[in-house]
Amino acid sequence: MANAPLMPKATAVWLVDNTALSFDQIAAFCKLHPLEVKAIADGEAAQGIKGLDPVLTGQLTREEIEKAQNNPTYRLKVQESSVRVPEQKRKGPRYTPVSRRQDRPNAILWLVKNHPELLDAQIMRLVGTTKPTIEAIRERTHWNSANLVAADPVTLGLCSQIELDMEVEKAAKNKPQQPEGEGPLPDTLAPVEETTTEEAMAAAFAKPAPKSQPEEEVYDADAVFAKLNAMKSDHDEDEEGDNR
Repeated sequence: MANAPLMPKATAVWLVDNTALSFDQIAAFCKLHPLEVKAIADGEAAQGIKGLDPVLTGQLTREEIEKAQNNPTYRLKVQESSVRVPEQKRKGPRYTPVSRRQDRPNAILWLVKNHPELLDAQIMRLVGTTKPTIEAIRERTHWNSANLVAADPVTLGLCSQIELDMEVEKAAKNKPQQPEGEGPLPDTLAPVEETTTEEAMAAAFAKPAPKSQPEEEVYDADAVFAKLNAMKSDHDEDEEGDNR
């Protein structure tokens, strides 16, 4: 209730018992009906309720009460407390206005593309969605996947830049790091120092040596004919021996 004291009926009981304020003044301050305040004064209502001193709770000052007692038309004003009650953490998904709900799939697509390190629970906190919706958009099985356009959730007004930065930073801290001593990945480029030396440059631009061709055997025509004649003579001698 706006600008109402804590425990209005208990406060009204104390004001009735300890001040000369009118019923209308007490009713206006405690947000009650004047007849209800009159019933409290007559003992017909709020029986068994212990009065709550608004001065001790910091909701009124003695000067404010005296000012109202001296002027029946004056209305008491609740004093703002210097103690700020911490806001209770929100449970469940973030509430998104109806006018913004059609933008959530586009925001989810943007988060999945630009910050894949974010967990589903973090995306749910940022844009107020559900895990099945995130999975559908990530796997392109969402009913409207063909028409989705990635859009920054901050620009869409679904979350603040501070909230987004905090979730991204948290995800980066929770991301497993590469063990020490482990070599670079296969597709990692070599350091500049190793690729700009004279030996490396010469090796990179050197032309490959031509493949060696097998040497062709050179034949002597006279030697070939002499060998053939010798073979023929041996063959003729064998035939003459057989005829004998």
